[in-house]
Amino acid sequence: MQQASDNSLKLFMVLLGSRARGRNVEQHDYFFGIAASLRDLVPRMKAFWPEAGNSLHIDGWREVTSVDGYDVTIIPRTETLMPSTRKLFFINLGGYQSGKLEEQHYTLLTVQDDRTSAMKAAKRTDFFKTNAIASIKGANTHIDEKYGIDVDEVHRIDDLLAPEETAHYQIRLTPADNSAIDEIHLGYFQLNKI
Repeated sequence: MQQASDNSLKLFMVLLGSRARGRNVEQHDYFFGIAASLRDLVPRMKAFWPEAGNSLHIDGWREVTSVDGYDVTIIPRTETLMPSTRKLFFINLGGYQSGKLEEQHYTLLTVQDDRTSAMKAAKRTDFFKTNAIASIKGANTHIDEKYGIDVDEVHRIDDLLAPEETAHYQIRLTPADNSAIDEIHLGYFQLNKI
């Protein structure tokens, strides 16, 4: 992985879509990567979801610069971070609504000390309060009843990055009073036109 200058690197959160062979509906997954531009991540996105083939596209993306009152920056692995227990987490909540034959999803990024704190933050969301499995009579669950969310869907961002990224870079979280809200880019983006 070629190292870029410190200021040019960004953390991207990308919603990928694919109409994979043999599927009846479009499927989605989230990809996280460090690069100077979204275009630079295209080869890694293809490697992340190879079975998607030519149907792989982007349905939305975000340059992650601010989460929960913290500025998010990428720095070289060789640079020393100030000691902190705070980590950046990605959470994908799944829930149900009566009368709908589908699982609703809600994703969030949060800065917390550990996985347990991240799950508690998820429980405070409006989505969790209105879509938890416990509120749907007769619904069976694949969800951890202790927390009401799928434990496999709570990830430290560091664990979702490619090994070549974490070998060279790290995420710095800096408390900030007035950080701008990250812009969300939605739409159908073909990888060859980024």
